[in-house]
Amino acid sequence: MSSPVTPPATPVAAATDRPADNPGNFIEDRIAAEVAAGKARVHTRFPPEPNGYLHIGHAKSICLNFGLAKKFGGKTNLRFDDTNPETEETLFVQSIEEDVRWLGFAWDNHAYYASDYFEQLYEFAVALIKKGKAYVDSRSLDEIRATRGDFYKPGEDSPHRGRSVEENLELFGRMRAGEFPDGAHVLRAKIDMASSDVKLRDPVMYRIRRAHHHRTGDAWCIYPMYDWAHGQSDAIEGITHSICTLEFVNHRPLYHWFIEALDLPHHPEQIEFARLNLTYTVLSKRKLQELVLGKHVAGWDDPRMPTLAGLRRRGYTKEAIQAFCDRVGVSTRDSVVDVSLLEHALREDLNATSPRVMAVLRPLKVVIENMAEGEEQVFDAPYDPEKPDGPSRKVYLSREVWIEREDFAEVPAKKWFRLAPGQEVRLRYACLLRCTGVIKDEHGVVTELRCTWDPASRGGSAPDGRKVKGTIHWVSAKRALMAEVRLYDRLFKVENPLKDKDVDYTTHLNPGSLEVLPACPVEPSLAGAQPFDRVQFERVGYFAVDPDSKPGRPVFNRTIGLRDSWAALAGKGDGA
Repeated sequence: MSSPVTPPATPVAAATDRPADNPGNFIEDRIAAEVAAGKARVHTRFPPEPNGYLHIGHAKSICLNFGLAKKFGGKTNLRFDDTNPETEETLFVQSIEEDVRWLGFAWDNHAYYASDYFEQLYEFAVALIKKGKAYVDSRSLDEIRATRGDFYKPGEDSPHRGRSVEENLELFGRMRAGEFPDGAHVLRAKIDMASSDVKLRDPVMYRIRRAHHHRTGDAWCIYPMYDWAHGQSDAIEGITHSICTLEFVNHRPLYHWFIEALDLPHHPEQIEFARLNLTYTVLSKRKLQELVLGKHVAGWDDPRMPTLAGLRRRGYTKEAIQAFCDRVGVSTRDSVVDVSLLEHALREDLNATSPRVMAVLRPLKVVIENMAEGEEQVFDAPYDPEKPDGPSRKVYLSREVWIEREDFAEVPAKKWFRLAPGQEVRLRYACLLRCTGVIKDEHGVVTELRCTWDPASRGGSAPDGRKVKGTIHWVSAKRALMAEVRLYDRLFKVENPLKDKDVDYTTHLNPGSLEVLPACPVEPSLAGAQPFDRVQFERVGYFAVDPDSKPGRPVFNRTIGLRDSWAALAGKGDGA
């Protein structure tokens, strides 16, 4: 039997002071104490199953594992726990690697796979059989479950539990050789069917399953169970801290039992923390797959999905996600985090990094009557209004411009500071504009405004000192680039879509989670925008260029509004 290789010790450094807005990290404190006591090294791993795309909950684990290793001078393995060939695909492997890189983390030399260790895991299982600690059970999984007992009732011994070592070795070898049909036998650990811990009641280690594996092909027809492969893979790689979410607390005794039964030279320590739960979201990979297969969304990377691919496509930044993960902290108690905390971190980052441009989502044409056909006025507009001497672009005022339909009222309310008949507003960066006429169609719908501009007000200030309170954005009709704009919102309309177990969670899907505006004029400075570029449409929100964009026809996804409209509706303030 080959033996696991433990990497050489790596010096570690003491933990640094925690930022004021970080609520705490008990794992970091624990490792810091170990370091102070002379523990040699820190080696973590991020071990996703390649059966779907990563989501925001995985980001917390990624940041935790890679962050701890970085803080203490250690390293982190990216390992794919690929023990279920029926649900795993190379596509998911590639998406996971892309997501981890996008978040800003790198793994050492190469990615690892549980399938790398299939031969060694088989040898480990043979060793347990020889020690009398594993046996072949020839009953079905349903029969095994029926005799396992529960918290109040001990399990029943299998009639095959007393098989000799020789018989078990022969049967297990024939299982591997493919001599039996699927489900004919399983290999079980021989622990204690009366144990108060149901997980220790002779758990299944191997099952026969003829399925094509994304890496090993058809070389194997028996596959290890997750609980069997997981701890041994950690030991083989020399992992020091096996950091898992809370649902694995009751797996820990079994995790340790396997390693101790094999008398492996390296013994990782399993530590559990609370998984991330968010309001207005589901973070079950199975539920997310159901949304994809049920065509409720356009795919795993739909911008409404909480997958990292979906968030990236929507315009989220890795910095915002990392800041959010730091702020929610690490604890041992399950709780639900308000999604507005994630959105707040996003707004903070986008506000600091996004160039400002103008776009009109629901256009209304304005004809400036005192401007000649072909005439054009040019203005400098900064990408960051707070840095007027910083980078800028040109905006062009022509006889015809587009404004937002909601910026005009034929019968204005009291304190209406936008455009109305006889009323004056400021065109952002350009001039003062007065409405002189309204044109309607046969149904009485306003289709066009007639206005005049004040040439003496270039830049937006009146030479006679008159005060104009309203400022609106606009785009030149002559220079406009027509774009498709996709207005994304939260996928679910209730805080906890899974609260009522008797109600299909898909009934809580938000029917307004996507609105497509096919022809929106945007300023010409956006002609060179590339997929995933982010901008703020002034007075509207933050947007990102979608990969569906084509030359001369960009597609913009709304990342998030300037303010939290959901909180405003709930009477919680704007949250921005």
